[in-house]
Amino acid sequence: MSEIVPDTKDWTWVLERPCGECGFVAAGLAAPGIAGAVAASVPRWQAVLDRADVRRRPRPDVWSPLEYACHVRDVYRLFAARARLMLDRDGPTFENWDQDATALEERYGEQEPAVVSTELAAAGTEAARVFAAVPADAWQRVGLRSNGSHFTVETLGQYFVHDVVHHLHDVDG
Repeated sequence: MSEIVPDTKDWTWVLERPCGECGFVAAGLAAPGIAGAVAASVPRWQAVLDRADVRRRPRPDVWSPLEYACHVRDVYRLFAARARLMLDRDGPTFENWDQDATALEERYGEQEPAVVSTELAAAGTEAARVFAAVPADAWQRVGLRSNGSHFTVETLGQYFVHDVVHHLHDVDG
């Protein structure tokens, strides 16, 4: 398999305008709807993992649906942890996460779809639970990415949901 070219784009612009690729409008997702959007994505991802061609890359330089699902499972985990951190601490800075290195180290393309489906469901359910439990007065709490990008709990959730929905678009899910 060819190596995937790392995505080095700063996707925070999706908080300001609709995504031209997937059509998602992050600003249109109100804070109370984040948990429901996350929960609704889980069965769609599980359906992707049930495909016969789940391991097949559409091109050598594009992840397979399985690899995308592994990534999304890890995104659910990461954003649940980041939201909890923002709710527990004042102004935390998030550690870097190299998604491409993780894909290689964790051998996403070699994982078992049924196991990934179970793990993805658990991680997605937990992420939805974390966002559902955000108190009304905590949505504006702040966190920072290591590059200085500023998030509130609400914008972190919007950004997170875009990632999950965008990748469903990537795999025709």
